[in-house]
Amino acid sequence: MGARFCSLLREELRFLSFRSPGADFAERRRALLALGLCATWLAGIGRYWDNPRASLFQHLGLGSVAYAFVLAAILWVVVRPLRPRHWSYGNVLLFVCLTAPPAVLYAIPVERFLSLELAATINVWFLGVVAAWRVALLCTFLRRTAGLGWIEVTTAALLPMTAIVTVLAVLNLEHVVFDLMAGLSEEQRGPNDGAYLFVLWLTEASLYAGPVLFLVYLGCVARRARAPATAVPRDPDAPSRHGDS
Repeated sequence: MGARFCSLLREELRFLSFRSPGADFAERRRALLALGLCATWLAGIGRYWDNPRASLFQHLGLGSVAYAFVLAAILWVVVRPLRPRHWSYGNVLLFVCLTAPPAVLYAIPVERFLSLELAATINVWFLGVVAAWRVALLCTFLRRTAGLGWIEVTTAALLPMTAIVTVLAVLNLEHVVFDLMAGLSEEQRGPNDGAYLFVLWLTEASLYAGPVLFLVYLGCVARRARAPATAVPRDPDAPSRHGDS
């Protein structure tokens, strides 16, 4: 039992370090999904364990688990028209769950041994590192497993993010979400004006980039629709070395 668990952890490390999956990856997908869901649950608990504003649902880690299922559905719907290889909701959910371990950075209580200003800055950096890491993993997943071209990869990776940021801007919720993601409290908000300026810049950039990305996305979908069927098996659950990542 211990040897099998260590083997699953090694496979997780391979994934997080952008290496190709092992030869028996497809046979262990259920065990890896269970490991990923567990990591997602623990990351959710770690994110909110010292946040007095969090609800019981968030303290129990259930919010992060629900978020994983919703995010997987969004990615599945957005990318599916591009006719990717090995594309099933189960594969996408597995990918999303396997990206959970980096979020352990959110659980480090830096405010317990550093000043509020420095701790808030570090939390913002943690947020940036985890976000960049996950986007890089998504691009690798879309390129290596789904078999998309780089224009399609870039569009499929950025379009959902710009759409989410735009919706938050319309609802005027981008600061609230930023506080929750970065773990900032009311008294920590002041020293992070620079971070908020970056959020405002990101929001404005998303408002301008969103329509352009959407047009490029429509062009990619049209091009894929006109392309002949590939020789790659279309069954998304067919055993494959690269079928699940």
